[in-house]
Amino acid sequence: MLSEQLKEIFLKSKDSFTDILGQESAKQGVKSALLMNRHIIIVGAPGIGKTTLAKNIAKLLPDIDVVEGCSYHCTPNAPVCPSCRQSKKHKTAKLEGSKRFVRIQGSPDLTVEDLLGDIDPIKALKFGPLSLEAFTPGKIFRANNGILFFDELNRCPEKLQNALLQVLEEKKATIGSYDVDFDVNLIFIGTMNPEDTSTEKLSDVLLDRFDIIYMDYPESTGVEKKIVAAKGKKTANISEELLNLIVYFIRLLRSDEKLEKKPSVRASIGLYERSQSNALLNGRKNVQFEDIKEVLVSVLSHRIRLKPSVRYLESIEDYIKEQFHKNIEAVKWQNHLETEQEAGDLR
Repeated sequence: MLSEQLKEIFLKSKDSFTDILGQESAKQGVKSALLMNRHIIIVGAPGIGKTTLAKNIAKLLPDIDVVEGCSYHCTPNAPVCPSCRQSKKHKTAKLEGSKRFVRIQGSPDLTVEDLLGDIDPIKALKFGPLSLEAFTPGKIFRANNGILFFDELNRCPEKLQNALLQVLEEKKATIGSYDVDFDVNLIFIGTMNPEDTSTEKLSDVLLDRFDIIYMDYPESTGVEKKIVAAKGKKTANISEELLNLIVYFIRLLRSDEKLEKKPSVRASIGLYERSQSNALLNGRKNVQFEDIKEVLVSVLSHRIRLKPSVRYLESIEDYIKEQFHKNIEAVKWQNHLETEQEAGDLR
């Protein structure tokens, strides 16, 4: 079981998830759930590291010996796919955990066959319509001995939700009149964005198969600054003061009650990167205050949304400019005047 492989790692190291800065509560919840071999759904706003956390779990999985060339990561002693089941002798190869991460992107047009598999009509004519050889496995088989990552689980249609119930509970898939019994060893990790309204309602029966792990925006300015510096591209010099300004402004917007949709960490990274590119285009190696100001609307206008009560009174572009002027520009100018006054007093 994968939970047994992870148990030693979790108990040995306090901070196993090195790809994620902060989020200590979410990390602890993930460890606790996976130790008991539980399936999990990570719930949180876009851009806070849900996918990164799931990939980090896959990276922790130890290397295993798999059948060489097998797309479904069959181990010699526990073959799953028809080809490996038929052959008694297998050549093996080492496969690391990060290579056993299989992603499904939630979508209304996603089908049961995409997840579970389907009957190949040509193989059905050759081997018979109910033969195992005629069955073409879907992504759930490719996640064998690894992670099945279902991004935006609440975007999948009701029919697919019903198919998942049987897979998660009984490890059995039914496609039409065709039954496929399998013993796939995997960790199922789903994600959900609670702010997204264009989604399907997940049934209580399906949710009952999962434990929910909640992730939030970075806990502090210091943590968010580290994330921005680590994830953002570095093409020009940006001072500590200006980095503080970027992160402070984004976190200020998150706390504004006028906003229905809050800016994610990607907004902080966007201002960080675009201000640098502006400096380079203006022939400078150092970022200036104006470089940040010029890209505000481009980076932020689509990443935030005003509440309906405000939306019809003020455009998003005017809101961004107003907030920046009121909370950053005016304060910066006031500080400049105070500095000049102090210098004058000293003279």
